[in-house]
Amino acid sequence: MTKSELIARLAERLNERGTPLAARDCEFAVKTLLDAMTEALGHRHRIEIRGFGTFSLSYRPARVGRNPKSGAQVRVPEKRVPHFKPGKDLRERVDLPSE
Repeated sequence: MTKSELIARLAERLNERGTPLAARDCEFAVKTLLDAMTEALGHRHRIEIRGFGTFSLSYRPARVGRNPKSGAQVRVPEKRVPHFKPGKDLRERVDLPSE
């Protein structure tokens, strides 16, 4: 699912509930949520959404890698990367057999 599909789905679900919201308002809501999550991870905070999962940062230490084309050694600096751990409800819903 892309961000634009998520926005369209949100607008559709709100319209079904009798709460019409313009697509640009839904886009603003989605962008605000994603920006807040990005900012929280940028400040090295953990994000927990019950029933969905947890976003956190993983630390990768510096290492020596290889350039696959030339085989030369390359120093890869340390970095922090986002990590997602799905919640129990999400794991169970995804693991259901196809009908």
